[in-house]
Amino acid sequence: MVNVNGCLVAKEKATISIFNRGFNYGDSVFETLRVSFGKILFLEDHYFRLMASMRILRMEIPMNFTLEYIENQIMQTIDSYDLLNSSYRVKFTVYRDSQGLYLPHKNDIGYIITSNNLDKSNYHLSIDPYTIDIYKDHFIAADLLSTLKSNNRVINTIGSIYAKENNLNNCLLLNTQKHVIEALNGNLFLVNKNIIKTPVLSDGCIKGVMRKQLIDIINTMSDYEIEEGSISTFELQRADEVFITNVIQGIQPVSGYRKKSYRYEVAENLIEKLNLRIRLS
Repeated sequence: MVNVNGCLVAKEKATISIFNRGFNYGDSVFETLRVSFGKILFLEDHYFRLMASMRILRMEIPMNFTLEYIENQIMQTIDSYDLLNSSYRVKFTVYRDSQGLYLPHKNDIGYIITSNNLDKSNYHLSIDPYTIDIYKDHFIAADLLSTLKSNNRVINTIGSIYAKENNLNNCLLLNTQKHVIEALNGNLFLVNKNIIKTPVLSDGCIKGVMRKQLIDIINTMSDYEIEEGSISTFELQRADEVFITNVIQGIQPVSGYRKKSYRYEVAENLIEKLNLRIRLS
């Protein structure tokens, strides 16, 4: 089922208007969430990021758009008789529900919730070969808008096409200062000895929910130190490990970048701690 503004509709019958501003102008934001063990993982982090994104885009937030309301709408959308043993990928899209050209007539919002089944309830570390390279055809302008999950994902789309054409599993994006900021579908972490480094938000990366969870976990580990800072392409060659993170996959280790090969011991350790944190929450 698809949830369109609180109404459940069969997927094959769900439609949007040809005047929808998310479709016409990318005037929308979204959250991709994971539901496992009968609960929405990291719901508060998703909720506060969504509210912040809507405020930045000057959308009118309805009074009933509480955390509890969004949780209820998501759980109603999921069609399952075995919720506790199933896992889902949920996309919650909020669009400005108004006509107009670039200037909207009003700032009211509408929303759409879709869901798909996932294979595993726990996060699972895949150690299959996973190769990356730098995508250099276009660059991210680092500012507040670049940290939002808006529907303006053109660079992610053409970067994904580039990766497929070059037999890569993923690509890393650069900002206009030529700093590495993120992968096409998640945040980036590098391990060099006892330092785990991730791009700083001011460089333009997405303010990832999984990124936040892992930073919190790493801060509890005595053997490692987390560092947020600018990352150059040369640091990829010196790293012991590289991994990509998002709430759907959890942690995806990178096996190779050009002629460089990586290990995955830290990623394996972190995903165990992440699964434990979820079970105890």
